[in-house]
Amino acid sequence: MLDITTSSLLDGATHGFLGRAGGVSEGIYSGLNIGLGSDDDRAAILENRRRATEAVLPGSELVTVHQVHSADVVTVSATLDPRPQADAMVTDRPNLLLGILTADCVPVLFHDPQANVIGAAHAGWKGALAGVTDNTISAMEALGADRSHIACAIGPCIARPSYEVDVGFRAKFLEADTDNDRFFAAGKPGHFQFDIESYVAARLQAAGISSIDKLGLDTYVHADRYFSYRRSCHRGEPGYGRQISLIGLKP
Repeated sequence: MLDITTSSLLDGATHGFLGRAGGVSEGIYSGLNIGLGSDDDRAAILENRRRATEAVLPGSELVTVHQVHSADVVTVSATLDPRPQADAMVTDRPNLLLGILTADCVPVLFHDPQANVIGAAHAGWKGALAGVTDNTISAMEALGADRSHIACAIGPCIARPSYEVDVGFRAKFLEADTDNDRFFAAGKPGHFQFDIESYVAARLQAAGISSIDKLGLDTYVHADRYFSYRRSCHRGEPGYGRQISLIGLKP
C-alpha cells in the first residue's frame, strides 16, 4: 500500500505527498523511488511512477520537470517532452498531474479553488532563496488565480534538528534579509541548524498567502517512510531515492 499524506487545505484538488512505501524498487532504493536521475532500475522507476499516478489521479498524465534548484516556473498545458529545466509548474488544465521530486528539499503544492488553478514547486535552499515560491504564485495569477485565494501545503522535508549548515550558508540568507536569522538555531561551533520548512512558509506568507499547512514531516529521521539525500550521504550509500508530491485537477 502506498503512503500518501494529504492536507485539508487542498481538499478541492486531488493531491498527495507520497512516501517510499508500496513501490517495486530494491536495495538502497527500496520502495517507491520515482527519481529518473538515480541509478535504480529504470523499469522499476517507471512502474513506481505509474503506481503513484494511478493512486492519486487515475488515468491522468504525470508531468514532471528536470529540476535544477532554480526559481524557474513552467506553465503546463500538455505533457512536457522533453522535460524542461525548471523547479515549479502551474496549470489550469484537468487531468494533468503535476509531480515534484524531493529527497530532503521542500515540496510545496498550491491551489486556488475559485480559479481552479494549481501549482507545485521544488524548493531546495537555492530555489527557495531565489524565489521559486514567489514565481509560482505569479505564474498562477497569470492563469487567473488570486493570491488571496491560494492555499499551500508544505510536504515532507528535512527538519531543523537534522539540517546542519555552516557559517557561509547562513551568511547567504542574512545577506538577503537579516530577519532570516530567526530560521537558524545555534549548533556545534561554527555551525547552525536551519529550519527550511519555516523559511519557505514565511516566504509564502510574505507573498500574501494566508492559508499554509506545514506537515512537519522530517525526511531525514523517518528512514522507513522517506528517502533522504543527506541521510544517504551520512551512511556512505552510492545513491539515493526520490519521493514525489502530486497535485491535479479532475476532468
